[in-house]
Amino acid sequence: MVTITETPTREEILRRVAKAEPVLREHIAWSEENRRLHEATVEAMAEAGIFRMRVPKRYGGYECDGATLVEVGAALGRIDGSVAWVAMVNWIPTYLVCMFPDEVQDEVFSTPDVRVCGTNAPKGTMVPVEGGYLLNGRWPFVSGAHHAHWMEAAAVILRDGAEPEPVMTMVPMSDMELVDDWHTTGLRGSGSITTVATDVFLPAERVIPLGAALGPDTLSETNRNIPIYSTPATLVAAVSGAGMLAGLAKAAWDSFFERLPDRKIIYTEYPSQAEAPLTHLRVGSAAHKIDQALFHARRIAEVVDHKAFSGEAWTVEERVRARADQGEAARLAKEVADIFQMASGGTSIYSDVPIQRIVRDITSAALHGLVVPDVNTELYGRVLCGLEPNTLYL
Repeated sequence: MVTITETPTREEILRRVAKAEPVLREHIAWSEENRRLHEATVEAMAEAGIFRMRVPKRYGGYECDGATLVEVGAALGRIDGSVAWVAMVNWIPTYLVCMFPDEVQDEVFSTPDVRVCGTNAPKGTMVPVEGGYLLNGRWPFVSGAHHAHWMEAAAVILRDGAEPEPVMTMVPMSDMELVDDWHTTGLRGSGSITTVATDVFLPAERVIPLGAALGPDTLSETNRNIPIYSTPATLVAAVSGAGMLAGLAKAAWDSFFERLPDRKIIYTEYPSQAEAPLTHLRVGSAAHKIDQALFHARRIAEVVDHKAFSGEAWTVEERVRARADQGEAARLAKEVADIFQMASGGTSIYSDVPIQRIVRDITSAALHGLVVPDVNTELYGRVLCGLEPNTLYL
């Protein structure tokens, strides 16, 4: 299957996101209430090309670089955290599809604007059968599962007398059971539910070693020659998510300034909140932190893109710094949200005031295992002190 379309520039994709913004904003409350994205939201994302950004060009995709992921992620995060999260979590498993043999990609990418959800946590088990494997398992936190066509699911193969073998699989969503258990305080619209596989048959070609997926060591003869498909999966995750965090910080800024003209600081004599030195200190501090969050996000992209297009090998220090950069972006974004939450007063706790949702979304994003700021900072410092990293997720 070969479908070559004109690839939009980064600026064009950002224009499409701006055009989709009214629809994306219109359904935020519905998505919060129903704990999944509205169908109109998903359609608007598809029309903007969000789901094509990591798809190979030969299937009508864009093969976007890391810098584009960061800027588009920031634009989406400024609109809605759940939309940005689902986009980010789609980019990562879509990238991992490109590690599978070409015939598997032909199958997955035959659907226009295909949506792929997934998780790298090996929560499933497989046993060999004639022609393939039977998969059983239960995977929590599968963002965007309601709207996905395929799921990338990590598992282990169990064979008599052999060590368990970690693998990555591609499973049609029609074979998965969806468990409606996403009852959370943050990123509510992401629909990050649990999925269940019960004796699902997978042909052998849809199962690859986990190391090949995460390494990466693509089994695709075609993708071996495409630079963007040479980045380790954990760093793909970092560059996919860092922009969203900075975008959420900008959303907190927007929410505060939208209400500022009509606000006072109660129980003080300031004629308006905008005239209070405390407000100036808070706003100046937040502005610095937003700039810093964008710096860390863009530095990840700069290094990811340089390594991909130059062919240079990653050092361990560069890998852990990318994780640390994402953690810093999360820490700074949360600090911005906290500043503006305190500056927004008691009325900001009402559900129709965006800052309370933004704070919940940033807090939830920062709790992801690969994002937690101090864990990533500790890992970075450990390597800088000459020790080996204590994780395989680099």
